[in-house]
Amino acid sequence: MVETYQLYIDGQWRPASDGATIPAINPYDQSVHAHIAVATADDVADACTAARRAYDQHWSKTSPGQRAALMNRLADLIDANASRLAVLETVDNGKVIRETSSQMAQASRVFRYYAGWADKVTGTRVPLDQAATEGLVLREAYGVIACVTAWNSPIAILCNTLPAALAAGNCVIVKPSEHASTTTLEIAKLCEAAGFPAGVVQVVTGAGATGAALTSSPLIDKVSFTGSPGVGRAIATAAAANLKPCALELGGKSPNIIFDDCDFDRALIGALAGIFGATGQTCIAGSRLLVQRGVYDRMVEGLALRAAQIRMGDPRLPETEMGTAANEPQFNKILSFIDAARNDGARLVAGGGRADGPGLEHGFFIEPTIFADVRNDMHVAAEEIFGPVLSIIPFSDEDEAVQIANDTPYGLASGVWSQDINRCMRMMHAIRSGVVWVNTYRVAASQLPFGGMKNSGYGRVRGHEGILEWMQTKTVFIDYSGDKRDPFAMKF
Repeated sequence: MVETYQLYIDGQWRPASDGATIPAINPYDQSVHAHIAVATADDVADACTAARRAYDQHWSKTSPGQRAALMNRLADLIDANASRLAVLETVDNGKVIRETSSQMAQASRVFRYYAGWADKVTGTRVPLDQAATEGLVLREAYGVIACVTAWNSPIAILCNTLPAALAAGNCVIVKPSEHASTTTLEIAKLCEAAGFPAGVVQVVTGAGATGAALTSSPLIDKVSFTGSPGVGRAIATAAAANLKPCALELGGKSPNIIFDDCDFDRALIGALAGIFGATGQTCIAGSRLLVQRGVYDRMVEGLALRAAQIRMGDPRLPETEMGTAANEPQFNKILSFIDAARNDGARLVAGGGRADGPGLEHGFFIEPTIFADVRNDMHVAAEEIFGPVLSIIPFSDEDEAVQIANDTPYGLASGVWSQDINRCMRMMHAIRSGVVWVNTYRVAASQLPFGGMKNSGYGRVRGHEGILEWMQTKTVFIDYSGDKRDPFAMKF
């Protein structure tokens, strides 16, 4: 049976006000596995009004302990439903079950982590020059947060914002991608079951018009967006009209840098994980592999051999290593970049087209693709592809590696492979990216902040910084001297 998902607004499940829906397509076999409501501007306005009412009337008055209890209850429900959610996300976007399963486990972990933070964000007492005057710095919730997520990892991206924003005391309206909405709606069902009050967590689904109506609403206090730089700029522009702040994670073109003195086998695995994990459809993909000339030929040969051995197939099966492109537009985009790389003169050493074979006939499968002898100014190296396409770029020394690594408008993630700790320390400081992995790649933790520099966006999720992102600062002066003062001179 194909399920029809409704909007979750003010504690109620309801169809779009005009009845419109869009199909949810399984990228493995192109079957319709669900229908998703498309929220109108009026539906979005109802959600914003409900969130504002919920925040003003009760959520802002809940204690940190009450919020933590609800979040821990939700984490328990996510654990109880993790297997079902993992399969549904795999069906929705083609990501292999081994990854969606780990992401569901991480989702409950993040909720518990921020449940622990709910009663630990403190203010500060500051000594002042003024006698008999108390100076306090308080941290308070913004109010209503709009959270717009992407199709590649819906729950993982949702959990970059929702748990921290709730722990900080905000209400949250989520707009998932129209290409992958079902697991977000299932999380809303679990929020309802956990006992979150009406209006605290809501989900409005649909395409760009739905997101625009949400992020431009004057009732929204801050926007969280994960996606492309182009859409991020549009959202930031719309938010600026109402002077509302944003937290933006806008992708990357991350350098993964291998030096001659690396542990070769570990570096090869790290290079594979960096680009072919999640079919390369991840903001942190190590899509530019910078390899020092002493190990360059060996690394190119080793990667080409290993890429040809990657198991593709039904992403619901645990033995499958790489799934599909998440949707048809992305599938076509990836193929166009492969063609452009050929035209630019890059040397194809693995893959290079649509994958075929038993079980792959109907899916959006692309061969693990590797180009060698790439220049950093080629399209394949300069632009975010968001697919299983690796550009291998040779370099001679440390200075050249830093120059190539930083020669990009992006600055989200990077990797360094070397057994020289001094070199690793120098590279760690020289690379302009929000995350640097040393002798590892594609690792995340609830306790550490994540976010980008340059065109990769601004703001931080996870870690202590993650909860502060959804709180604003208030300054309080308390004069307990009882003295009268000159009304025409400011007191310093």
